[in-house]
Amino acid sequence: MWPLDVPERGWFTPNQVSGLGAAPIGIVSDPHPRGGVRVRHIQPQARVINWPLVIRGTTADGFQALWRSLARAFTQTRRRGPGRLQIARPDGSVREIRAYYQAGWDGEPGRGWIDDTVVISLLCEDPYWRSTAPVRIRYEHGSPVSYLEPVHLTVSPASVLGTTTAVNSGDVEAWPEWTITGPASAITATNVSSGESFTLDPNWDGDGDLLSGQTVTITTDPPAVRGPAGDGDIWTGALNWPGAVLWGLQPGTSNIQFAVSGSAAGTSIELAFDLRFETP
Repeated sequence: MWPLDVPERGWFTPNQVSGLGAAPIGIVSDPHPRGGVRVRHIQPQARVINWPLVIRGTTADGFQALWRSLARAFTQTRRRGPGRLQIARPDGSVREIRAYYQAGWDGEPGRGWIDDTVVISLLCEDPYWRSTAPVRIRYEHGSPVSYLEPVHLTVSPASVLGTTTAVNSGDVEAWPEWTITGPASAITATNVSSGESFTLDPNWDGDGDLLSGQTVTITTDPPAVRGPAGDGDIWTGALNWPGAVLWGLQPGTSNIQFAVSGSAAGTSIELAFDLRFETP
């Protein structure tokens, strides 16, 4: 972790950062016979953040060491994948965006002086900011309870398989990851609010049902299905193509429903998603 505004360590961020606002979009339109255009498609575009950094040393050698260490921290995204640029607010909230180093560490550092300003260009393939911890909702197989029992028990929708709600408090759609743990012979997940659904058939390859303790992971962005832990086979064929839709969650409340065949003690579905925002 590299804080970007620490004058006591030799570098700080001035007030000329650009690219932090709402996600850029591309609009495809067609000419209209009566004048103007008609919008055909709107697509979020990759974001570019330009982040200036002032670097100062007390000696030429000290400045050179700071320059090199900061350059190494940013440019390693070429090998290790995107870094996470985080912005914290005074209220304690933090949002982050995944970014690749694109340009900025070029030229002669300092040109013989002991300070310089570099403007770092960061490419964000997903233009939306994210929460730093995913929202997790867990649904489990519940044991039947007789209403004749003298103690009146209540069952929360968050603790049983069935119909419930998921709240996306972000600005844009969220793309969940599913962790399904057996036993189960078939699982259907339906977003009642959008009418989209998918069904997972563990016996798609003839190996039988999902056994107790076995886990399947489904990601929706990018779409992928992984088989039980231990082999991690690609299970894309286990979905009911072409009708399957690995649906997202629109901002607000979504009504969702789970139908699980062959469930028993230990059966569970965990839904995890990052909140995504237009601005930091």
